[in-house]
Parts: sequence; structure tokens; C-alpha cells
Amino acid sequence: MNDNQPGSAAPAVNFDKLVQRLDDAIQALEESRPFAKAGKLPRVFDIARRVLLQPDGCQAIEERAERLELAGVYLGTDWAEPAILLPSLTTHSLQSQNADTVVIEAFSELRLLAVARGNYLHPSVSAEQAHHYLTQVLAINLGLLFGMTGEAEREQGKLALISQSVVQYVAHHIGYEHVIDSLIEEIWRILQQRPIQVSDVRKMITQIAICRADPEADLGGAGRGADRLISSLYGPTRACSEDPGVVVYEQRLESMDAQALQNEATGFARSMHDTGLVSPYHASFVRFILSDQDTLLTEALGLSSTGRDCLLCYRELVHTLIQEGIYPETAQGLYGLALLLERGILYQPPVAPALWRQARLSLCPHARERLQLAYGYHPQPAAWLIQGVLNMLGQPLGVGQGNNPTCQSARALSMWAYNDPDYLLQMVAWAARDNEIIMHFEGKPVSSARSQGGVASEVTLDLDPVSLVVVPHLDRIYAEMGRMVAEREGDPHRWVNPEFHGWSAGRGFAINVDVETGNLADLEGFIRHFYASYHPFYNGNQPLIHPQPAGIAVTDSAARFIGWHAITLLRVALDPENQMRVYFFNPNNDSGQNWGDDVKVSTSGNGERFGESSLPFEQFTSRLYIYHFDPLERGEPADVGEDELRRVIEGVHRSWGDGRVPTGSLEAEGSLSG
Repeated sequence: MNDNQPGSAAPAVNFDKLVQRLDDAIQALEESRPFAKAGKLPRVFDIARRVLLQPDGCQAIEERAERLELAGVYLGTDWAEPAILLPSLTTHSLQSQNADTVVIEAFSELRLLAVARGNYLHPSVSAEQAHHYLTQVLAINLGLLFGMTGEAEREQGKLALISQSVVQYVAHHIGYEHVIDSLIEEIWRILQQRPIQVSDVRKMITQIAICRADPEADLGGAGRGADRLISSLYGPTRACSEDPGVVVYEQRLESMDAQALQNEATGFARSMHDTGLVSPYHASFVRFILSDQDTLLTEALGLSSTGRDCLLCYRELVHTLIQEGIYPETAQGLYGLALLLERGILYQPPVAPALWRQARLSLCPHARERLQLAYGYHPQPAAWLIQGVLNMLGQPLGVGQGNNPTCQSARALSMWAYNDPDYLLQMVAWAARDNEIIMHFEGKPVSSARSQGGVASEVTLDLDPVSLVVVPHLDRIYAEMGRMVAEREGDPHRWVNPEFHGWSAGRGFAINVDVETGNLADLEGFIRHFYASYHPFYNGNQPLIHPQPAGIAVTDSAARFIGWHAITLLRVALDPENQMRVYFFNPNNDSGQNWGDDVKVSTSGNGERFGESSLPFEQFTSRLYIYHFDPLERGEPADVGEDELRRVIEGVHRSWGDGRVPTGSLEAEGSLSG
């Protein structure tokens, strides 16, 4: 899986020769008799897959759309009648791990694009119908449109590149204006989760702004809710409302009186806390007021009395962090700084000295290179890392794993930022300065520099600055710990998770899958004990004290098993509707997911704090497969009602447990994957 993840460069090929081979394969299909066509299709699909991985591959397929259909590529399939195709089903096909399914879906979208553009007069679909269908496909697949990948895409490997390029190619020719409303809704849904990495969101907002500025783009009534998003980046205050550019704005600041500066400060803070996005103008403003107007800093960061007191106590440190780490390019760090001050973690004795060290940290060549590759050469890599530290400490639940199978490492960073911030800062210092992290497993040192390799063959660059520097080391250490227990019976997470995540992770361990066979094991006992450990009605109303690592069986929207995934249990509480819910952290880049069988992960509206995901306790338990607990606090198996117990068990059997009773196999269960 890891060798073929999206983002890997396609091997150099002669495109013209590849297209000629495709034409030959299509001709062979055209000339074959109906009963023999099935034997010719594999060659067509195989060559087409390689064509679609090339930069001009979609255009080549679109140009051959009519020929492909007449040759018989759709015969006997659901795609044979384009008039009855459902846009909602394209997500399943585009995220399939079956290469032929992805290729034939790509054929179908590009066929309809040819119809919509008037290049293919189809007997059963008009250009208007094809255009409308493709608009719906784009709206439904916005994540693919902007390269936001999840667990399904990571499992796909290089096939995800085909899905993304097809959707992006269609959008380029259909026009983004036709999906603006869906785009705006999607942006707000993502921002509600307050991710640290907001580059994809910025791209979306920029695309909307471009569409609105284009006189040839007919938006109609679409995009009415875009103003607040566009202004949050390009004009959050009166003095920069027309997006004059940073240089002009800084000149305007020089001539402002005290009241005008006050208005700017409150305007920036209101926009930042409303959206979670920070404008480059905001960074220019904060740097300007540091010299002789720093009393406005409280207003500019939108601090409450808690944050203001913390700022006053650590004024010099905060000034230094801004001077060294906050520039128009790294403006997003201001949001992290504001939330860091509101958390009050600077009052923990080790944190302030560790941040002083961070402000003056000398980066090793490897860390500098990774930061420069990801973010460019201005400002200096150290500034990007400071921005990343501020955001991670301010938004510990905003960490994402990017397009990497490294959910374990992302979860660890989040847990430390949430629960043990000085330990996180120590990890950053070791990785960024020394290019080595040493952890201990059962008393034995484990070095990232001497590890044989990690879960990910290569950690991609689509990460926040801290993850970019630290995750490659953590990934190697995690894999090394897994190798140290490879000979032990049972699931390696039992020993690795507590040693990797720290003392607060429970040493007790429960799993409902037999590692050897992949079959479900003691499911009822597993469920009863989880209720006894975590459900307030069964554990003496004891709240969860420290976040705990857990593992879920991820399923798609059809409730089909995708893979194992690491999450963090944060708290269990009644939601506004008095329903007991589990609130958890999901290191996946987008936590709002449909796991099928009416299990839809919520990220807002049910009592979630920023960055939390939640599910009703019953539904969450139906996707849980491992969890940790304190064995010294173990209660008796909960007296769960028979009806509730039955519903949870049936939920398992209808989804990822299908086929695991009494036979089945559990691929990679003994491995430590993300």
C-alpha cells in the first residue's frame, strides 16, 4: 500500500507511443466479435490506466470517448446506459481499489464531458443532461477536486491519482462556478473542525474569488455566502477591504490614528475567530503594533481575560515568538498563538523555557530541506516551524496525517500537544536540531536514526510544519517497536501503544478480533467491558481523565471494511439531546465521514468542541476493535441491556464484521498500519 500512495511520481514514459498502443488495443476491441470482446478488454483497461496517469491522459481518453463506447467497453455493465447513472454512486467507483472499476468510471465521466462540450452527439444523453450530471459529480466529489485525501484514497494507492485528475479535468472544462454553493458549504464544514493545515481551504476560497471576479463566469444566484470567506483572507478590515497588497497596507498603517488602529485590531480578531483563518494583513498589523502599540495585541488576538493575563505574564516571550515566527506567509500562527494563550499552558513550568528554546533553535540540514521543499524559502524554515508549534499547541485536535499511513504518529502528536505540551516541544527540538529522536521501549532505547524504516515508505510533504519534521522519526520508531514484539502472541498494539504514547496510556488492552484467524472474538465481553470502562452510567460516572488511544475498523458509506485506523478517545458525555456520545479525535484530514449503516460521524451540532468527532455511544462501539484501559480501575462487565447489546453486535455484523464469523481473514492485523 505504501509504495503506491498518491503523490508518487509516475515513471517516465513515451506518451505518444502509449497512446498509439491504446489505439491499437481499441482497434482490436472494435474488430472482435461480441462474444470475444471480454477477452480484449483487460488490455484496453491496462493501457488506459497508464495513459490516465500521464499529464495529458484525460484529454486523450476524452478524444476517444465515442470510439471507446462504440467499441464495447461498457457492454454488460451499469455504465452502458448513461441516462440512468446516479452521481451519488461515482464516489464508490472513484474510490474503488479495483483498477478496472476506476478506469471505467473515468471513461464514463470523460465520455459525458465530451457530450457536454458538444464533441460527442450521444443517442441517449443530451449535452444539457451530461452537463447537469457532471456538475453533481463535482459537488459530491469536492475532496477529490481539491486533492483532500482520506483513508479510502490512501488504500487506493496510485489509482487515487486517476480519480483526482479526472475530477479536476472535468472541473476545469465544466467550470467551478457550477459547484460554488456546494463548495462554500464544504468549506464551512471543514473549517468547523479547525484544522491546522488550511492550504486546501485557501485554494477553495481563492477559486471562488477568481470565479466571482471573472466577468465571463455566470454564477447566477450562486456564491452568496462567499463574501465572509473571501474577506477573511483578502480583506477582513476596512483598511484592507479592497485587497490592496501588504506593502500598501503597511504604508496605510503608518498614518492611522489610535481609533483606526483599534478598529483594525478588533476587525482582524473577529474574522480570525469566526473562520479559523488568518489573513496575511493580520500578520503585518501585529508586527507593526509590536514596536509601540503593543497594548492592542490583546484586541488583535481576540483574547479573553485568561489569555490576556497569560500574555501580560509572558509578554517578552510572546513578542519574540511573533518577531521570529509570524510573517504574512506564516500568519496562520496567530490563531494558534491566541488559542495557546487561552489554554493557559504557559503557566506549566517547562513550557515557557521550551518555547524560548524553540524561538532560537538551530535547525539541522534535513529539517531545513523538508520545510523549504514544502513551504518555500521565505521566510526562513525556523519561522515555519515556530508557526507550526504555535498552531499545534493551540489546536491539538487540528492535526492531520496528510496523505500518509501514519495515523499513529499524528495521534501521538495530538495527544502530547493536548496533554503533555513540554514533551511535544522536546520531540520537536530533537527532530529539528539533532535529526534523531530516541524513545524507550521496555527500558531499551529506540533510535529513529538507526531504525530499519517506518510504516510509510516515504512521508509526503502535505503536512503541518511540526508533523513534517517530526513524523518521519516517529513513524520509524513506531515501526521499530512493532518489530521488537513481532514474535509475541497477539496484537502488537498491546505493548507498543503505551510505550509509544506515554505513561498516561492505559496498560490494559482489549481487542475483539483474533489476530491469527481474523475472526471476531468474545465480542459480547469486549462490548460489556468497554461500557464498564467508559460509559458514565456503568463506570460510576467517572469522566475520562487522560485521552486514550483506540482503534476503529473504518468502513465506507456502504458499510464495507476499508482498514484499521488509530483514533483518540477524548471524553464521553451527554449531548444537547441527552444522548450519550463518544467524543474522539480522528487524525484523518477530514473527520466528517459516513461509515455506512446510518453511522455518520458528526463534527458539529452535537456538543463537539473544535476538532472533535462524535458518535452515539452505541454506534461508536459498533466500529471499535481495540481500546486501552487502566487495569487497576477495571470494573465488572457492565450490565448492558440486552436490546442495546444486540444492536451493537448486529451493527458489527452488518459492517466490518461481515464474513468474520465463523471464517475470514484479517489482512495486516499483525502489522502496525495507519
